[in-house]
Amino acid sequence: MKTPILGSSYVARSVNAADSRMVNLFPELVSEAGKEPAFLQRCPGLSLLATVGNGPIRGMWSFGGFLYVASGGQLYRVDTAYATTFLGNINGSGPVSMSDNGVQLFVACNPDAFIYNASTGAFAQITDPDFPGAVTVGYLDGYFVFNEPNSQRFWVTSLNDGTAVDPLDFASAEANPDDVVSLMVSHREVWLFGNNSIEVWYNAGLADFPLARIQGAVLEFGCQAPYSVAKMDNSLFWLGADARGSGIVYRSNGYNAQRISTHAVEWQIQQYAVTNDAIAYTYQQDGHSFYVLIFPTANTTWVYDVSTGLWHERAYWDGVQYRRHRSNCQVNFADRVVVGDWEGNQLYAFNPTAYADNGETQRWLRSWRALPSGQNTLMRTAQHSLQLDCEAGVGAATVGGYFLLSENNLFLTTESSNFLLSSDISPGVGSNPRVMLRWSDDGGHTWGNEHWAAVGRSGEYGRRVIWRRLGMTTKLRDRVYEVSGSDPVKIAIMGAELIASPTRA
Repeated sequence: MKTPILGSSYVARSVNAADSRMVNLFPELVSEAGKEPAFLQRCPGLSLLATVGNGPIRGMWSFGGFLYVASGGQLYRVDTAYATTFLGNINGSGPVSMSDNGVQLFVACNPDAFIYNASTGAFAQITDPDFPGAVTVGYLDGYFVFNEPNSQRFWVTSLNDGTAVDPLDFASAEANPDDVVSLMVSHREVWLFGNNSIEVWYNAGLADFPLARIQGAVLEFGCQAPYSVAKMDNSLFWLGADARGSGIVYRSNGYNAQRISTHAVEWQIQQYAVTNDAIAYTYQQDGHSFYVLIFPTANTTWVYDVSTGLWHERAYWDGVQYRRHRSNCQVNFADRVVVGDWEGNQLYAFNPTAYADNGETQRWLRSWRALPSGQNTLMRTAQHSLQLDCEAGVGAATVGGYFLLSENNLFLTTESSNFLLSSDISPGVGSNPRVMLRWSDDGGHTWGNEHWAAVGRSGEYGRRVIWRRLGMTTKLRDRVYEVSGSDPVKIAIMGAELIASPTRA
């Protein structure tokens, strides 16, 4: 029978109810003529592009053919060859919000802000005495729009000049008595995110203050983390909160909030000691649109795929355990999805053909219940074999004395050693990749020994990835399987076939 390995990450409050974890894998639907309706594929690895400043990478923005990077306490300009130019010092240590008007770059460091003029090369802190500080910033019709820290007020700068602020160019979000914690400009509208509510404003061209609230565009859902707001797929996404609770992820649907998180994801979020430090970014690759939600204190990264409506985890493997993914912020630059490191000064490209994280192991994992939902009769079963239906023969190819793992992975090999010629992965790994299987017979609480199977050397496309004589389920009569791997090779899982038979016990 087919065992339900496909799906999403869904670990319920009780693992006896659901224990389907998925790390560094995500499903892709097969629209037609497919062997199965979907398959699991490996998340992109990280290929190093450049090092910028001292790190960490706090924010990035692209305009005018250049990439602008906030690294630690400095702002840099990066060209398409990834050569860096120091522009000036900035303040703070947390996330940075940026926007541009075509000439000026506004860098909001909460509370201080800085302006870089790409035309003159001038860089300076905003020192206008009427500037109240900025948490997040956007651009609308020639104005920079920003929210004042710890306040209901939001402001606009002078037209086409981010350095000047009129003392009367502000308004208050007053539909509800909560502070504006974040804002985002989308479709020429300013969304003001409060603790318990959201208001939407537009440019009405008024004489004193140009913006006006859209009547009826008030959402009774707030925002729990200022930097969790991100834009994608004609929608806004954020980690929500209101007077009734928190920890639900929403996307906008018109002027309504649509819940996209599952009970399992919400349960995980609500276990974190700190959630208001969450940060998020969005990106698109190969037709998938991803909302990446990072919890720095909880050391965890969750990802929502708009194309499937499913969640998975992404993580960095430190050799002992999973930690938050190395990415901290994202920008599309020079036809690459570029992300910055949360801890170091590295800029990476998300690379679907690099199966490691800048030379470090990328470990993937999938756990799932052996029997499909509703088919457990609470009888003990003899588990005869499990075969993984996956792409085999993906081991590293040897070409003229080299291991060729991808366009960015090349290794010189001798009889006694391997010499690394590129930095994407550790040398000598991947020529004979393997997958590890283990299982739990108590619903996912404890796990047994590891059992390894080869996926096939290069060209061994007929290799069967199979485990036999898997024993009898115990008193709970409920088995959860887990497969994982770390070899730097392509992973594509179409399904799994389980042969089991019930017993009379």
